[in-house]
Amino acid sequence: MIRIRLVYPAIFVACAGLLGFGLYLQHVEHLDPCPLCILQRIAFIATGLTALVAAVHNTLKIGKAIYAITLTIFAGIGAGIAGWHVWLQHMPRGKVVECGPGLEYMLDAFPLSKALPMIFRGSGDCGKIVWNFLGLSIPAWALVWIILFTLTGLALLVQALRQRKHAAA
Repeated sequence: MIRIRLVYPAIFVACAGLLGFGLYLQHVEHLDPCPLCILQRIAFIATGLTALVAAVHNTLKIGKAIYAITLTIFAGIGAGIAGWHVWLQHMPRGKVVECGPGLEYMLDAFPLSKALPMIFRGSGDCGKIVWNFLGLSIPAWALVWIILFTLTGLALLVQALRQRKHAAA
């Protein structure tokens, strides 16, 4: 049985730490985030805030399932974005679109329906590996963490549904 009172705060702290490290890389190491990096940050923020609210709220039965589903959805979206980013980084040179405009410009200049496809096409910045640790790039580490959060969310959901089922019996 997963100790919910420990898991949600741990997820929040991990997300906050990862976001803090991202800000360190940006402001101290001067590694500017690409549009996909920014979307991954948003997924970490949404996942972390969901975990924080779930930890503080300490809801009963159906609320546990709702928080688990919400956390799984946000983390799953982040996993999709990070997975796409890792895939772009492993494309052969010349296959990734050359450097495109930044996220802020795209969102200001285009409606969201046009900006999102541009973001996911990638740019030269998104395909470039500028930092790694233990052989993994920033998006690869983001993928590892966000998959861990997704799997934890699924485990919390299964646990909540089992508890609900046993309570109904």
